[in-house]
Amino acid sequence: MEDDLRIVEAPADAVPLDHETRAEGDDHEALRLWLRLLTCTNLIEAAVRANLRRAFDVTLPRFDLMAQLYKHGDGLKMGELSQRMMVTGGNVTGIADQLGQEGLVVREPDAADRRAMRIRLTAAGREAFARMAAQHESWVVAMMDGLGDDERAQLYRLLGRLKASVTREA
Repeated sequence: MEDDLRIVEAPADAVPLDHETRAEGDDHEALRLWLRLLTCTNLIEAAVRANLRRAFDVTLPRFDLMAQLYKHGDGLKMGELSQRMMVTGGNVTGIADQLGQEGLVVREPDAADRRAMRIRLTAAGREAFARMAAQHESWVVAMMDGLGDDERAQLYRLLGRLKASVTREA
């Protein structure tokens, strides 16, 4: 006998499930804070991914690779891209191959190391990324609009202190 599968819709006023919902009232404040940070990060990333897909039919990894190349006009080696994006070389190669087929990046021999190839954005790639980056920035600004200027500045400073503290512990 097969199990009946039903999709049950949540009530319209239900709180969406996320990492923060795992926290209990008696959990340490540091744990609750970490779960809130994780939830905010995931929500922002999901919105950015959806917006990039909808507006430009591009994935976040493609956007990230293009962002790295945009910052480095003379291009980067595959290994450098891999390190900067914190992904494997195979992931970078696949994305670069796709972008190359679309005429957005080119591979060129590295002048300092003939065994290595550099990847750089083409003029079309720079233009496409500039449009995406401007829209990306407007999305992020809109998502942070619930905080005032002083609150954003304070949160930025506090997160900087947290980052320094975590870095020391690692």
